[in-house]
Amino acid sequence: MNWKNTRTLVTGGASFIGSALVDALVQRGATVRVVDNFSSGRRENLAPHLKSNAIELMHADLLDDGVARQSVRGMDLVFHLAADHGGRGYVDLHQAACAGNLGLDGILFRACVQQNVEKVVFASSGCIYPNYIQNDPTEMLYLTEDKAGPPYDADNLYGWAKLMAEMTLQAYHRDYGLKAASCRYFTVYGPRGHENHAVIAMIARAFVGQNPFVVWGNGEQIRNWTHVDDIVSGTIRAAEAIGDGTAINLGTTERTRVIDAVHEVLRYTGHKAGIELHPELPTGPMNRVADNSLAKRLLDWEPQIKFMIGLRSTIDWYFSTKDRKKIASELETLLTERQSTARESSRIAAPDPASATVSA
Repeated sequence: MNWKNTRTLVTGGASFIGSALVDALVQRGATVRVVDNFSSGRRENLAPHLKSNAIELMHADLLDDGVARQSVRGMDLVFHLAADHGGRGYVDLHQAACAGNLGLDGILFRACVQQNVEKVVFASSGCIYPNYIQNDPTEMLYLTEDKAGPPYDADNLYGWAKLMAEMTLQAYHRDYGLKAASCRYFTVYGPRGHENHAVIAMIARAFVGQNPFVVWGNGEQIRNWTHVDDIVSGTIRAAEAIGDGTAINLGTTERTRVIDAVHEVLRYTGHKAGIELHPELPTGPMNRVADNSLAKRLLDWEPQIKFMIGLRSTIDWYFSTKDRKKIASELETLLTERQSTARESSRIAAPDPASATVSA
């Protein structure tokens, strides 16, 4: 695929993963538009591109009338990452908010068909996999794409919305010829990550010197944390290689216990603290790890960054960019919300879509 001047939209492009994707697309020479309501995205994530006029920015909400149509107009390719989302605490405690993604995705996909967008690449999730098969952390379980169901048993309304969006895209491909791909992201971490996700939460607890060091769950949960750089490269490869609505896992096959990640955070940061387990707090499935063999076969893609190496570099980023006093004062809020209390109190309404486009 020739990315030079390919007209691309990244919804949620000021967010953690979205802004990393924007970086990669700009580097490849694509023409990039971003739409973001800044409910969790940050303008500073796009600062270099805004300063150099490398991207077009729309500060607007895709749920507002006309915004979706305006944002996709003239685009060849849409990367749909915008969602009401967060880590385990957020998706467990904000079910109604996550249910809003059902409307968001439907509006966006319909607008893509109406505006003759050639392809949509959707950011799906490992949360689409059935809860009932992920209960035993001692089982050597690797989730292949066909294990999504039926029977279906997605993880909370967040997972159900992602699953329904995948099915919607497949139907749009069959009925209208819309090219599409769905990328099932597994527990993404890395620079620009948020404290409501487990890895950044662990790092933040060490950063502020929390003692005892709180761990949600019993620590035996198995995860396959995947670095954002690998997620971005896989997403771009999906855009290049898939058009029939196929859903594909993007994740490592490294099986890491939560407690082992905690021990490495404490060791690397030099933070001496007792560990306090809280199995009554939001935990999620006990055994969630991707099988990425389909991605290897269809995309010629596999993760390049080992978790412990990526974890250390993420710790370095966090410790070098964050303000300890500010994080300490807001950490409990950040663990379950999408933004700090300071940003929440100063939120402004999205502008009218007629005036939403800003060429930086």
